[in-house]
Amino acid sequence: MHVHILGIGGTFMGGIALLGRAAGHEVTGSDQGLYPPMSTQLEAAGIAVHEGYDPAQFEPRPDQVIIGNALSRGNPAVEYVLDQGLDYVSGPQWLAENVLRGRWVLAVAGTHGKTTTASMLAWILEFAGLAPGYLIGGVPGNFEHSARFGRSDFFVVEADEYDTAFFDKRSKFVHYRPRTLVLNNLEYDHADIFDDLEAIKRQFHHLLRTVPASGQVIFNQQERHLEEVLARGCWSQTLGFNDPAGWRHEALRPGGDRFCLHDGDDAWPAVEWSCLGQHNLDNALAATLAARHAGVSVEVALEALAAFRSPRRRMELRGVPDGVAVYDDFAHHPTAIATSLAGLRAQDAGRRIVAILEPRSNTMRMGTHGTALAHSLAAADMALVYAPDDLAWDANAVLARASVAWRTARTLPDLLQTALEHIRPGDRVVIMSNGGFGGFHQMLMDALADRASHGG
Repeated sequence: MHVHILGIGGTFMGGIALLGRAAGHEVTGSDQGLYPPMSTQLEAAGIAVHEGYDPAQFEPRPDQVIIGNALSRGNPAVEYVLDQGLDYVSGPQWLAENVLRGRWVLAVAGTHGKTTTASMLAWILEFAGLAPGYLIGGVPGNFEHSARFGRSDFFVVEADEYDTAFFDKRSKFVHYRPRTLVLNNLEYDHADIFDDLEAIKRQFHHLLRTVPASGQVIFNQQERHLEEVLARGCWSQTLGFNDPAGWRHEALRPGGDRFCLHDGDDAWPAVEWSCLGQHNLDNALAATLAARHAGVSVEVALEALAAFRSPRRRMELRGVPDGVAVYDDFAHHPTAIATSLAGLRAQDAGRRIVAILEPRSNTMRMGTHGTALAHSLAAADMALVYAPDDLAWDANAVLARASVAWRTARTLPDLLQTALEHIRPGDRVVIMSNGGFGGFHQMLMDALADRASHGG
């Protein structure tokens, strides 16, 4: 069967492409502005990608078209599919019908931490010898690809609340029907499709309705909005974590790179690992409990976490040019920005941190989180914010409320120049964007290396 994927360059749709190829289908696709790591994964898998959305890509005619949620009416490829009566389906529906049916689905949902927690969970199951399949919205550090079919009934999926497709406005995760469900947290996000937090809560309630009575919902007891969603109706077993009298974690060093787990009076031996921050301890505990529901002991899960490597672009160290540690971080919501910076600050309080931010997500570009964004930068020493002319809010006015030094730049060359003026050897620089940022990461590293070669 020949399936053609519109919007194949996104992490989710790229994962669908890899799963389709693993299932024996001929897979092609199209997108525009493709960038690594997904572009390199698709190329390595031998999947042909058409640049752009012109109708020429439909020759030869595919058997089915999978349409990503970034595409809408008016797109030339979408209009061609509709006009020609081609068979089409959304990515989540294709996944549910072709990969998840009949399997033990372990889904990870929440505003933050989905990619990392799903990566941890897939790795724990793999370490335990369960050979799971998975689809993760990033490239997990312990695996070569962002998705694989797997050799067992277990399948881990990052369960996103974003809408499914232009023709299906339900959240993606209602298609997955998990037996094990992790709920990490719940905040307002995706302002381009949700009017308010209540609309997101409604979708999470719909997700709970799909979990069987024999299934288990693992949730963060410190998250009030999750408690409110569960109170609307839950027909499954529940297990809370971050419970002072139950399942909880304890950081044994300030950065959280050494920790132990507790359940009431029971405690497990300390673990040293490569992750930082309170948020990653939450993720680790959630993944451990989800794996436990699938039959993996806590002891084995902790062994796996000691060997866990974070997904690409989750506080990923890209290099140390001119003595500057340059990190790539996907954080694109004020809470994620704050927790990432706080984790880095706790590890080494003595070094300067410079945060470089691209407000790229639809919610960030709309300015929905203005005040929260200013406060989220508090753990840094300086913030440099990319504020192009088409940004829908006044970055200077917002950042005036920040407690740290800050600068804005309207173009990438200006941002690079500003960065070079303020970054000095010994600094840690965190570049935060949920996209390619116009190649800024490499631009900065090259410029720092050049500066070092010329003696500063």
